[in-house]
Amino acid sequence: MTRRIAILISGRGSNMATLINAAQAPDFPGTIELVISSHEDAGGLALAREAGVPAIAVPRKSYKGKAAFEAAITERLDEAGIDFICLAGFMRVLSSDFVTAWDGRMLNIHPSLLPLFRGLDVHEQALDAGVALSGCTVHLVTPELDGGPIIGQAAVPVLPGDTPDTLASRVQKAEHLLYPAALERCLKGEIGTEPQMVQSGEILMSLR
Repeated sequence: MTRRIAILISGRGSNMATLINAAQAPDFPGTIELVISSHEDAGGLALAREAGVPAIAVPRKSYKGKAAFEAAITERLDEAGIDFICLAGFMRVLSSDFVTAWDGRMLNIHPSLLPLFRGLDVHEQALDAGVALSGCTVHLVTPELDGGPIIGQAAVPVLPGDTPDTLASRVQKAEHLLYPAALERCLKGEIGTEPQMVQSGEILMSLR
């Protein structure tokens, strides 16, 4: 069954763009049907529209509380017949009720090798900790922040002299490889099968 996917964003939408591009392959097990941004001036909205994907803003500031905001998002998702969500730089913590309603059907990408460095400022956290490797993680979303089952990870080296910006740039390149591959594996129901290791330059990906 081909899944109908919505991508939730808040900014530039670089991971969104990689998912849209991947979903254009004839054998990809999902179609990107909708992009929703929590900011009406998000650059990703224009990118999505240029790719032919309907894109709308549901500005958080337009709603008095989280429940009303999430109800508005749910209404748009229902109208589009969405059955799977990808969070791609969506800078809002979703309520337990919303997350539970999408149990097993919502992915997020986080710019660290979870369970290390949850939350915000992860590149600063990695540099402060002096780790030799950083990277990114695609995981199923659960009520526990950045704590859902891991679908895949990609590791990159932390180099001498790295700043949060240079490390973020290297990790983002890994994100653009990992997210489409992890989404495809998830949609095909391959979670929990034999892990796959993929080497791409200095990036090492593990798909679980």
